[in-house]
Amino acid sequence: MANAYLQGVEISASQFLDIFHHYDNDGNGYIEGKELQNFIKELQQARKQAGLELTDQMRAFVEEYEKNADGKIDIVELVQILPTEENFLLFFRQQLKSCTEFMEAWRTYDADHSGYIESDELKNFLRDLLQRAKKPFDEKKLEEYTLTTLKIFDSNNDGKLCLSEMARLLPDDENFLLKFEGVKMARKEFNKIFELYDKDRNGYMDENELDALLKDLCEKNKKVLEIGKIQVYKKAIMALSDGGKLYRTELALVLCEEM
Repeated sequence: MANAYLQGVEISASQFLDIFHHYDNDGNGYIEGKELQNFIKELQQARKQAGLELTDQMRAFVEEYEKNADGKIDIVELVQILPTEENFLLFFRQQLKSCTEFMEAWRTYDADHSGYIESDELKNFLRDLLQRAKKPFDEKKLEEYTLTTLKIFDSNNDGKLCLSEMARLLPDDENFLLKFEGVKMARKEFNKIFELYDKDRNGYMDENELDALLKDLCEKNKKVLEIGKIQVYKKAIMALSDGGKLYRTELALVLCEEM
């Protein structure tokens, strides 16, 4: 079935997901090694069988990875290669131009403050992005986008997206949360840290308290975090705050291993 989809002039969102899962045999979120070589081979065969030339993107991809046994691509890179219908993932990525804008969106659409974006909240988020861009859609197409996006980014298959899962919509160079994955801590340790930096014991951190915490985290984790980007980190994290008050629950989204 995946081979037949590769012959298409345009691939739907659901077909795209089927293709990715077909080649990501071990389910680790990447097409790599033997998987990638099989994909390249079958892509070339499928296009030839359909009487279609490789697109410029496909040709550049094949040239880069055909003889690279260590190469790997993730799902967002795949959408740049295949003729996906309306390039829906790229479109959604383009609407979120910075990590701060993404964090503001998260605060808005996590309507019940559960720490997760559930299916109905995700649908509202995607609907507003489409409307803001004046992109035509119907409810059936919105439902397909919602379910496909959920299936793509819901890495633990719990039917909802946590902050780090949904942040994969961001370009890697904007996704500072990828760096914070390496410094997340257990709930007990996180609570101690929060109480230590909440100097006035008012139950939330202000910008100055968060700044002190980030500076210390950067000093302790120089291989992961960049001290020169503290202001970027701070601005993005404070976008989760309530009028400049960053409560424990919001900071836990970034620094705590479990919610």
